[in-house]
Amino acid sequence: MDLGLSGKTAIVTGASRGIGLAVTRALAGEGASVAAVSKSGSAELTALAETGNVLPVMADLTDPQAPLAVVDAAVSSFGGLDVLVNNVGAVRPRVGGFLSVTDDDWDATLTINLLAAVRTTRAALPRLVERGAGSIVTVSSVNAVLPDPLVIDYSAAKAALSSFCKSLSKEVGPSGVRVNTVSPGPVATALWLGDGGVAATVATATGGDPGTVADHAASESVTGRFTRPEEVADLVAFLAGDRAANITGADYTIDGGLISTL
Repeated sequence: MDLGLSGKTAIVTGASRGIGLAVTRALAGEGASVAAVSKSGSAELTALAETGNVLPVMADLTDPQAPLAVVDAAVSSFGGLDVLVNNVGAVRPRVGGFLSVTDDDWDATLTINLLAAVRTTRAALPRLVERGAGSIVTVSSVNAVLPDPLVIDYSAAKAALSSFCKSLSKEVGPSGVRVNTVSPGPVATALWLGDGGVAATVATATGGDPGTVADHAASESVTGRFTRPEEVADLVAFLAGDRAANITGADYTIDGGLISTL
């Protein structure tokens, strides 16, 4: 299936690994030119850039000035902008409970999981509008509708992020810009499975084993496994492309059946 992405330009944030790297690979594979944004890069992203249509852009999106510089770099290199994928984010399990979460913790969580996307969208939107068409796909989380005290600040940030995207879709739809969200459950990335990831952090706090923690999380899904980054990337790529031209203001859950409500 041709997704209608060939010749288009995209920005993907949080692109050095995990979901962001997979999205970058998927969009480039469909013929898009991709400005792949990350704080420090990775060997995998460098290797992908050697394909010729991926431009690594180093930026710390917790800096309020960084999004505009990112958009300027993409437009300068590729001549315009058609797609924005807001993917950057981070989570830290709050094993000490709500009272252990400081104001600084809240600020950091809201900045990387909400304000980074708000600011990058603000910087990119004029470029998308001037095209007369465009797509913004934002990676939210099942925790937006499945609040969890273990990630209380992350859940709140993702709920706000999903609400922001829904509101924005109503404003910019008449300008030809579509805004959708993708909400994964646990994904097989370093965020969950790496050193210092969710499984390891919970295991350290409880005296358990990271593998056991991960297996328990996977068992809560109907499919009994984590989602793969490539599966999230395929969904993002579809929503970014012309095949989804009349889809906006929608949220797509990809969680292996974790959420059991309608």
